[in-house]
Amino acid sequence: MSFLGAAALKKFPAPFLKPHLPFFVAGLVIAYGANSAQNAMMASDEWKNDPRNPNVRSGGH
Repeated sequence: MSFLGAAALKKFPAPFLKPHLPFFVAGLVIAYGANSAQNAMMASDEWKNDPRNPNVRSGGH
């Protein structure tokens, strides 16, 4: 079936996961590193008692 003369998308048997796997792994490594850095910065002495820090336990609110 065509829509205004354009045929439906054809399905080609091209590999997708195998050539892109290093990029997916690199993205996971970057995300893990950014998460670790963020957690380390929130636990530092400079931000440990800041009210914007979500790890601070305040009994007033």
